[in-house]
Amino acid sequence: MRRHAPATERNREPIAEVLAAALPAAGLVLEVASGTGEHCAWFAERFPALDWQPSDPGAEDRASITDWCEGLANVLPPLALDASAEAWPIDRADAILCINMVHISPWAATLGLLAGARRLLAPGAPLILYGPYREAGVPTAPSNEAFELWLKDKSPGYGLRFVEDVTAAAKGFAPAERVAMPANNLMLLYRRQ
Repeated sequence: MRRHAPATERNREPIAEVLAAALPAAGLVLEVASGTGEHCAWFAERFPALDWQPSDPGAEDRASITDWCEGLANVLPPLALDASAEAWPIDRADAILCINMVHISPWAATLGLLAGARRLLAPGAPLILYGPYREAGVPTAPSNEAFELWLKDKSPGYGLRFVEDVTAAAKGFAPAERVAMPANNLMLLYRRQ
């Protein structure tokens, strides 16, 4: 049941470089919307002092996560977690990582992610978001414009979000540290206040 997302091999190293500075030395990292599970498996090997809790609302995705993470002692079984839900099947985390969900989900999922992070994270703990975003006054790359048209064709509620809108909704978090990433993506690092 192992699935593969080609972008994972291209972006995992640059993401890991940011994570190395942002994640705690030890503790539990909740990955929201783990998708295929490739990132979780790779980061769990890269950061063995951390425990990893993958999650995804899709049963096929959770099966793929289980397959990718088989044999990794620091990865817990994937949770059925819908970011937009008011209650999550976990009550704490030392960090939350969410890769490529914000644009491929309704805005309610982002609002739920932020609310869930407020409930789970202690002051100073990071919420780390990765993906393509729009920024006020900054031209959007043509490849991201085309990607957004494709996303909106899949669902009108999908699309690239403005960093400013995400930050405005991130009540209880310090404004994002913005890190430019390859392929016109951004890493947004929020810290719980």
